[in-house]
Amino acid sequence: MRLLLVNPRNSMVNVNNSKNYWNKYRVWKPLGLLVLAGLTPSKWDITVVDENVGTPEYSDMPRPDLVGITAFTSQAPRAYELAAVFRDWGVPVVMGGIHATMRQEEAVGRVDAVVTGEAESVWAQVLEDAERGALRHLYAGGHEEMDRTPHARHDLLSSGYQFGVIQTTRGCPLNCSFCSVGPFNGHKYRRRSNEDVVAEFRLIKEKHVLVVDDNLIGTRPDHIERAKDLFRAMIDADLGKEWICQATINMADDDELLRLARKAGCIGVFIGFESTSDEGLAEVGKKYNLKGNRDFKASVRRIQRRKISVAGSFIMGLDIDRPGIGLKIADTADIYGVDFLNVLILTPLPGTALWKKMEDEGRITSDRFPEDWKYYTLTLPVARYRHIGRYEIISELSSCTRRFYSLRGIIHRVGRNILRRQHPFLVMAGNLSYRNNDCLGRNVYKEFKWACDQLKPAIQIPATGDNLHVKSGIM
Repeated sequence: MRLLLVNPRNSMVNVNNSKNYWNKYRVWKPLGLLVLAGLTPSKWDITVVDENVGTPEYSDMPRPDLVGITAFTSQAPRAYELAAVFRDWGVPVVMGGIHATMRQEEAVGRVDAVVTGEAESVWAQVLEDAERGALRHLYAGGHEEMDRTPHARHDLLSSGYQFGVIQTTRGCPLNCSFCSVGPFNGHKYRRRSNEDVVAEFRLIKEKHVLVVDDNLIGTRPDHIERAKDLFRAMIDADLGKEWICQATINMADDDELLRLARKAGCIGVFIGFESTSDEGLAEVGKKYNLKGNRDFKASVRRIQRRKISVAGSFIMGLDIDRPGIGLKIADTADIYGVDFLNVLILTPLPGTALWKKMEDEGRITSDRFPEDWKYYTLTLPVARYRHIGRYEIISELSSCTRRFYSLRGIIHRVGRNILRRQHPFLVMAGNLSYRNNDCLGRNVYKEFKWACDQLKPAIQIPATGDNLHVKSGIM
């Protein structure tokens, strides 16, 4: 029996553009598919395709007996396109992941079976039913304890990546309005055993590893102690890996945690600052960042003193944002002293509180589904913003990128890392990737604008100002 697992591409996402040499440091393996492969019995011959690295000629490949496709929202149109091709060839298709979970009805109409939630509890049944030619339309996975998570089959994607991937926890204790992690993985903080994590780390051939946990260290004292114990186990194992992770700003509060993380191999942390103001944090539900009247600049510096680089993420397009927010974010990131800046446009993803709010207010404008899902990349304006026009916000994003990733700014950050004996090559690679993607992104913005212009109503809607009363139209 042959099983083909596919991670679809999205032509709108520039990080996959081969013209940017530095993007290879920002392309990650599709861990979910590798975990599915780990759940699959040995009688199945498994092939994993990541279209973000390359798209094969599927007609030249051995015909599979079953195709499994995962997809974030922006990948959904390509997922459905692939499903149609394989179903025309008589091959059954099963689809899972966040988008299929949040848009079950849409997905069920385009594939043979949909797996919702986490697949550990249902994947064996899916395979059994596929062998019998009796796939059900829907398989409901739940929130599994992580002792049921097998080691991912890292050997199935052995080249084309600078980073390996691993997951040690699931679920996020926070409840940010824009995030689909809570609705998909739940808010309970679930952890793998330290021994299991160390054992899987040994299976990863790449020296550099991305820990994909949404919040590696958690928020409570017992979460922090768990993280410290994990880092001690990794130190004792002498894994020889360097890794980056995602965490909340409270990582800066515990020097022992930072010391252990660095000794265990941590070289970078991605932190969601989200907004430049307290009002913005309250708007998106990230009140955790407001605790203790925190000095973000001092927090970033404490992390960096342990030779751990900091990537800061912000969102623009909040209801409190005004024209000029792009430069304001760039300047704030400079003040904080982050090594990388990642800026997203506020995007209502299915299943989130933000989706419900914007849908109720008639503010979702890219709504020709499923084809418009391709624009939900977090870097395109798919909704109507309170004080900034859709096309203006693209200019704000570009001005932010140009200011923060100016050659002068990049040289300053790389030089700072050299002086501190931190990670100058990592910082240079990331900074140049973001800078080059701003140039390449202009063609994507032109394509997006052209598609929107074709749907403009006869009565034009103002490009700026508060137009929440408008219930139709593209602007």
